[in-house]
Amino acid sequence: MMKSERETLASLEFHMHPIETPIKNLMKTRMNAGEVAVGMIVRIVRGVEIAAIARSAGFDCLYIDLEHNSFSLETVSQISITAAALGVTPLVRVAGHNKADISRTLETGAQGVIVPHVETRAQAEDIVEAALFAPKGDRSLLATNAHTLFRGGPAAETMAKMNEATLVVGMIESVNAVENAADIASVAGMDMLLVGTNDLCNSLGIPGQLDSPKVLEAYKHVLDVCNAKGKHLGVGGLNTRPEIAKEILRMGARYVSTGSDTGFLTNTAIATAASFR
Repeated sequence: MMKSERETLASLEFHMHPIETPIKNLMKTRMNAGEVAVGMIVRIVRGVEIAAIARSAGFDCLYIDLEHNSFSLETVSQISITAAALGVTPLVRVAGHNKADISRTLETGAQGVIVPHVETRAQAEDIVEAALFAPKGDRSLLATNAHTLFRGGPAAETMAKMNEATLVVGMIESVNAVENAADIASVAGMDMLLVGTNDLCNSLGIPGQLDSPKVLEAYKHVLDVCNAKGKHLGVGGLNTRPEIAKEILRMGARYVSTGSDTGFLTNTAIATAASFR
């Protein structure tokens, strides 16, 4: 092979693989830099188009909500791989605490897992163990996976980079969870505590009262814990009360769920139809 041909092939090889693998978690990088990450929830759109819409809309991440829909893991994988390639961090809220479900969901290409109803330190430890590779956890390694664009590499280096690119989130959704927030945040590998405001209101005995002082008090406590432990605070369930969500962001929260594809589509459709009546 002539030198010019080798140089051309080398150039092609470089331009064919511009993405660092495992793929970086841009949302995690943004929050670690002290910036706010803005996300949307995916509940009804099953096509990869939702990842492109999230990118065009300017969202930092989307999270697929398996707690409240019937998506298959195949659908999760298609959306996750597309989102990561477009620079939108794909997260998945799993339905429960099953360790196999957590690790298998991450294998689809999701760059983070959101686990609902975390109440204790022991639960947080199990979640981290399932989500991360050794030495931080015990997740099984398949080196050629969606995160590496199915290219192999040294095991130790691959696991270290994949751990760095994985965002582990525990949801705080009850009075008990708020009280145990310090213990939960103390677990190494737990990156963020995401407050589920609606379920928290139910636990507080004030269903639907998102503007209750008790809610803000709970947020302040969890934020103090996160600041003390070097973790991020996330805001969930306040998309109908953006002024409250923005207040908590000003206090120091690093993530906010702004709404879902269901809400965006339905609300805009209702408003548009009404405007023509």
